Amino acid sequence: MPSARAILLISCPDRPGIIARVSGLLYSLDCNIIDSDQHTDDEDGHFFWRILFESRSRAAAAVIAELNAALPTLFTDMALHWELFDPAYRERIVIMVSKLHHCMMDLLSRHHSGELDAEVAAVISNHPDLAQLVRPFGIPFYVIPVTRDNKPRAEGELIERLQALRCDTLVLARYMQILSGDFLRAWHKPVINIHHSFLPAFVGARPYKQAHDRGVKLIGATAHYVTEELDAGPIIAQATTPVTHRDTVAELTRKGKDLEVVVLATAVRAHLQKRVLSHRNRTIVFE
Repeated sequence: MPSARAILLISCPDRPGIIARVSGLLYSLDCNIIDSDQHTDDEDGHFFWRILFESRSRAAAAVIAELNAALPTLFTDMALHWELFDPAYRERIVIMVSKLHHCMMDLLSRHHSGELDAEVAAVISNHPDLAQLVRPFGIPFYVIPVTRDNKPRAEGELIERLQALRCDTLVLARYMQILSGDFLRAWHKPVINIHHSFLPAFVGARPYKQAHDRGVKLIGATAHYVTEELDAGPIIAQATTPVTHRDTVAELTRKGKDLEVVVLATAVRAHLQKRVLSHRNRTIVFE
């Protein structure tokens, strides 16, 4: 049978023998390591490892099942966290957007050209404005209006829609609504957001106006996982560009949009390729 590939992500306290034991286990299951990248945090001694491997005798599902059964017995004296993925599986993502279309259009274009290794299951917005832009891509567009009075009901409808779409990851492409803690706890799957500032600077609303008022010489964009604390989740990707005292808020916004599309695409790609491990509200992103 042709070889089947899988990805193993490991995080645990560092100690001698981790690489040897896991490599030995993979060898015993007739697996060959194709790519390996690891990192140890000097501050707290935590170890992170991403392994791309292939099985020469088993289907991916079979070897993943065998590893899930074997890994708990490999290190009985310490906490070992692992995740296993079949890279042949294309995650189903849903893009959420409000009225600004640049990040959404970039992701849809990358998906259309085969650059985004996922299925875009739908675009969901709290406004109907962008429906005509989505239609040519053949992707469903849904409107779930959100007001101060109907937000709990709207988030309940959103959960139902995401479940019906079998969504794996939610991508906020300038969705200008704050998802509540109740929603995040009920959803309990990854949510990636693009924020139009170099976090942790200028959280919340109108960050370009905040940056202009502060007279900064750099502006940035940040893609991060969403947590209950506003704009404070683990950062996946960032970029900056220089600005001057001559730049108006409108010019900062224009320059920032160029950063936003690249940073969001970079973060989504890293997430889909399983190159991101989270640890204590920050990330290790393997190249």
